[in-house]
Amino acid sequence: MQENQSYLSLPASFYKVATLNPVSNPSFLVINEPLADELGIDVNKLKSERALQILAGNEMPESAAQIAQSYAGHQFGHFTMLGDGRALLIGEQETKQGLKDFQLKGSGRTPYSRGGDGRAAVGPMLREYIISEALHALHIPTTRSLAIVKTGEPVYRECVLDGAILTRVASSHLRVGTFQFARHFCEQEDLRALADYAIQRHYPTLANKENRYAEFFSQVVHRQAKLIASWQQIGFVHGVMNTDNMTISGEAIDFGPCAFMDTFDPSTVFSSIDRVGRYAYENQPKIGGWNLARLAETLLPLVHEDEEQALEIIQAKLDEYPKAFQQYWLEGMRKKLGLQVVMGEDAALIDQLLTIMHQQQADYTNTFRGLSTDQELEIFETDDFKAWQQNWHSRLQKENTSLEAAKASMQKINPAIIARNYYVEEALKFANQGDLTYVETLVDALRSPFTVKTEHQHLQIPPKEDGPFITYCGT
Repeated sequence: MQENQSYLSLPASFYKVATLNPVSNPSFLVINEPLADELGIDVNKLKSERALQILAGNEMPESAAQIAQSYAGHQFGHFTMLGDGRALLIGEQETKQGLKDFQLKGSGRTPYSRGGDGRAAVGPMLREYIISEALHALHIPTTRSLAIVKTGEPVYRECVLDGAILTRVASSHLRVGTFQFARHFCEQEDLRALADYAIQRHYPTLANKENRYAEFFSQVVHRQAKLIASWQQIGFVHGVMNTDNMTISGEAIDFGPCAFMDTFDPSTVFSSIDRVGRYAYENQPKIGGWNLARLAETLLPLVHEDEEQALEIIQAKLDEYPKAFQQYWLEGMRKKLGLQVVMGEDAALIDQLLTIMHQQQADYTNTFRGLSTDQELEIFETDDFKAWQQNWHSRLQKENTSLEAAKASMQKINPAIIARNYYVEEALKFANQGDLTYVETLVDALRSPFTVKTEHQHLQIPPKEDGPFITYCGT
């Protein structure tokens, strides 16, 4: 890690130095060798005893930051002061992929723990590893998991669990909630310092723009629109889109009550605590806009000294979101249907297919995959689908794209394998019993989602589950 930690250049209100919480008997559970290679990290050094002690939070190099970051946020619509209650930013490093944060998750109490133990269990940390690898392989910007260390100590929840610490890699851990913290609890110059830091780190070409803060907001709007559109295109439900879980970089972060849909239903909710469907699949685009509005509120003093003019400027940028989302969503959905040329009828064609899928309770992933293969599905035998299929074929003919060419391109866009809930939970069950084979097999399959090895064919089949799948905020 670098000697100079850039986050420490911010005013001291944005972090608190945390003491280490050593664990008694750490051991490596997972080392993400492909990620290490992508980042240019020596895998042999990563596997060393020295690295193990650092990633267990037992000791730190002299250059380590060892800080808990301050932030606030709207959680299910309610504003509260937060901060890293069980995470420790230990540093940053220039990698093949640019500057990256390295953070320990589950490393023990911090000044923001609010009475919690600051720990995490093996299951939720493995879940974050699995889901983030799945998203990455689907070309969706996401934080990643470099390693998971088993602490050798118990974690007490509803039952006694094995403790674990995850090393998260991110372009940064700046959140909408970081800006909310600055606006509500800091001086205006602190807010300006944060915005300038975010611009320099993520949008350096804006540094000399006339109104760089308005342009910064516009860039975040477009990155979030593109991110959420990509979730919708693969049937991913994040589950807890609080403002503290929305990054300025446009990366997906925090994988607690998240899951991929099997049966297509726009009202799908997985989180046990989301009883009103605030973060349901169909509401994710709207919540993205709501979260961006909260970010806009924080930037008003920087955009213009006159409040009315600031509102007018920032509102114009916020108004870009619905159009940007629709553009990114349509662009991705056209590709899922093998369409190469933009035509006005495309939105209706896509909506008609989704309506049929909902009515027929079709599997989201397999339906799109099946359109590009010879896979036989019940939905393909219905009269409604056959009528839609004729319209689709006619649409392809209008742009002179053959069905064979369309299917070939679709197979590169529509995954054959996703992190289906049943198989994720099955892998975690065996992992909690000490058998990581199922996790390794699943992750291996998820890293090549557009091709299917013989040993992974069963992962394409949505299992029959008893009742709706439910996830919990246990990460």
